[in-house]
Amino acid sequence: MPVRLRAPITAVCVAALGALLGALLPATAAHAAGRSVQGGRLDWGIKSSFQSYVTGPIAKGSYSLTGGAATVGSSQFRFHSATGTYDSATGAFSSSFSGGVHFVGHKEDDGTYQLDLTISRPTVRISGGSGTLYVDITSKAKGTGTVTTSSQVPFASLSLGGIDMKGGGNSVQLNSLPATLTSQGAQSFAGYYTAGTALDPVSLSADVRAAATPKASSTPTPTKSSVKKETSGAIANGAVDWGVRRTFREYVTGDIAQGKWTLSSGAQDGGALFRFAGGEGTYKKDDSSLEAEFEGAVRFTGEQGLDLKLSSVRVAVEDAKGTLYADVTSEGFTGKKVAIVTFTAKDLTPKDDLVELTEAPTKLTAKGAKAFGGMYQAGTEMDPLSLAVALTDDAALPALPDLGSSATASATPSAPETAAEAKTDTTEAAADTSDGAPVLPIGLVAGALLVAGAAYAIAVRRRRGRQAPAVPDEG
Repeated sequence: MPVRLRAPITAVCVAALGALLGALLPATAAHAAGRSVQGGRLDWGIKSSFQSYVTGPIAKGSYSLTGGAATVGSSQFRFHSATGTYDSATGAFSSSFSGGVHFVGHKEDDGTYQLDLTISRPTVRISGGSGTLYVDITSKAKGTGTVTTSSQVPFASLSLGGIDMKGGGNSVQLNSLPATLTSQGAQSFAGYYTAGTALDPVSLSADVRAAATPKASSTPTPTKSSVKKETSGAIANGAVDWGVRRTFREYVTGDIAQGKWTLSSGAQDGGALFRFAGGEGTYKKDDSSLEAEFEGAVRFTGEQGLDLKLSSVRVAVEDAKGTLYADVTSEGFTGKKVAIVTFTAKDLTPKDDLVELTEAPTKLTAKGAKAFGGMYQAGTEMDPLSLAVALTDDAALPALPDLGSSATASATPSAPETAAEAKTDTTEAAADTSDGAPVLPIGLVAGALLVAGAAYAIAVRRRRGRQAPAVPDEG
């Protein structure tokens, strides 16, 4: 666990701790300076008033998530799988995050949109006490309709408030850093805001690891698993990724249900989806048919009688049509191998011994509607489904979005989409532990340094606050 410094901290404490490190552990500090960032998340709403404008009565638009991004309520988006570098000696930090958000609004008669904006791959770079948020952005200029795509635009300036980024712990945590739109950001933002406009604050948590030690190259010894399988037979491994339904997750953790979800039996949380892995079953190449069972269970619980568990997930594909089954336990409905959703699976041809289906749209079945207690009607669009089946042990499954070891949920709700979901103004049940008043246990840190020679960790909390949002100019 990182030691958190609450900003501002007196210069005396910082200087004393720095002196202790320099005097006692010069070798350790030097060794810890070069670190890699691997795993973590960034939470950012871009600009909450812009979200409200896009989905409101004027633009009448919507947003969609790309690349595994997730919502954390209505006012924040979660970008995942941090990768980068951290220099504990200088405090320099650079990390990119995966995922994006696509906004559309003001629909034209031909089906296109006047407002069409995608923001993705946010990157935070901090050096010399200043920070900048970069993004990839594709936007349609307001008025002219000119579409521009730019990579890693310096979109916002981040205020660190004198935070000292130097340290040597196992994570970096920055909370509610004020963000201000840059001139380049304003230009790429399709002209909706001017430079200097306050954006939503940025929070991030990233795991820090020691720099990798180069390994001697070697030629792997062929094994039986390297041999390609026949046109049909048992699969070696597999996973199915499915988020159930975004607004259902937000309803579960909202003010009415006040609930949560619990993963068990090997299910994994990927932010916008749940992964059910350990696939076992058969695949037939001649007709691309598939039957597989997966490990893991997810249980949603809360007020208003909410108690729904999905387990023993199965997938069957035949004649390019797929069905996801699960054992269901809920209030008023229990069943084995219940057909929950259907999807189209036109091309399941293996590539490099891996059969993949990415983000296939799903629709709720009649039995699936009963499993959800009538909250949704049969035919309702649920979250997309991704499927990966390895035909040999050497075929690697796609990586799950990496939220890092410090990832927690905290948020406000998104606009409800059904009558049942409309009951809630969602706030996620699991609050970020950094929302409390963190303290710096100097004595404990010094003791740990003297005994173990470990470098102290930094993770900083910035004051919260958000300026009143401005509605985009429609002139």
